[in-house]
Amino acid sequence: MSQLFSPWQLDALHLPNRIVIAPMCQYSATDGTPGDWHMIHLGHLALSGAGLMVLEATAVSPEGRISPQDLGLYSDANEAGLARVLSAIRAHAPIAVAVQIAHAGRKASSRAPWEGGTQIRPDEHSGWQTVSASNLPHSAGEVPPLALDRAGLTKVRDDFVATARRASRLGFDGIEIHAAHGYLLHQFLSPLSNQRTDDYGGSLENRMRFPLEVFDAVREVFPADKPVWTRVSATDWVAGGWDLEGTLAFSQALKARGCAAVHVSTGGLSTAQAIPLAPGYQVEHAERVKAEVGIPTIAVGLITEAEQAEAIIASGQADAVALARAMLYDPRWPWHAAAKLGAKVTAPPQYWRSQPREFKDLFEAAKFGQR
Repeated sequence: MSQLFSPWQLDALHLPNRIVIAPMCQYSATDGTPGDWHMIHLGHLALSGAGLMVLEATAVSPEGRISPQDLGLYSDANEAGLARVLSAIRAHAPIAVAVQIAHAGRKASSRAPWEGGTQIRPDEHSGWQTVSASNLPHSAGEVPPLALDRAGLTKVRDDFVATARRASRLGFDGIEIHAAHGYLLHQFLSPLSNQRTDDYGGSLENRMRFPLEVFDAVREVFPADKPVWTRVSATDWVAGGWDLEGTLAFSQALKARGCAAVHVSTGGLSTAQAIPLAPGYQVEHAERVKAEVGIPTIAVGLITEAEQAEAIIASGQADAVALARAMLYDPRWPWHAAAKLGAKVTAPPQYWRSQPREFKDLFEAAKFGQR
């Protein structure tokens, strides 16, 4: 039996397999509100056969967006737009849907990647002043962020709470808190970006304090029977930066607070990072967190082949695998993986006739309302 296609329970959330569609920014919203692109994009991926789809980094405030076109969940209009998308998914796809909530911190006010990804300065059209743990810019030549004072910290935490409440009203199956890839919560964790001298800087305990406060606040207002988990960058890939030992301590603290899982990525904080890219190059970090902390982990990063994903689960390196670019390239990746591994996958009956003759038992009927 395929382990990749074995059921997985994330707290009380029952998932039919261990394939996760990782959050992928689309830079295609209007004032944070999704439109037709998100309807097509997310609807397409929802029919993939994956067990769980995590929506892209969804900003908790306008100033928390990476770009002016980022998705948000901070206004009634944002909430109504997502309700429209989720309604269509729920009507036609059995997939569980979670949302990644985020604040970009000093990496906010940026152009979309296909426009260069550079900072939009506060005095430029559509730009704004960014904030961070300290007033250190992400890249040389950028306008430095403002270091958050106590009132600013309270506002950010309250923004996460307000977004979590909206996510609850929308009926999301889970929340992933974004503390990775150099965004605001990661900026507090890393000594490269956090040079504060108050209770939120200096020691590892102090640098973890604000991200943990955000987790506690979100966990408190999201339904207790639904999971909340965290995405982390296990290392900055820079000497003297955030590292695996810090990640293990942070994961242990999250576990004690009821965190359902840790989604283990790397990098994104510093332009000096040196990432040794190779197939599954981040899996070993997920394996360490799982083994040493005893918390479920989601592995991600250049996982592209069915056999590779199967081996990660079967060997116990992680509890689930997340795919991003591979899923964009092949939105039916779970179908093809099931065919290779002798497993079954849910698919809408409208698509059953696409099943190759040699895989006549590949598809099974979707079971709605079974999560």
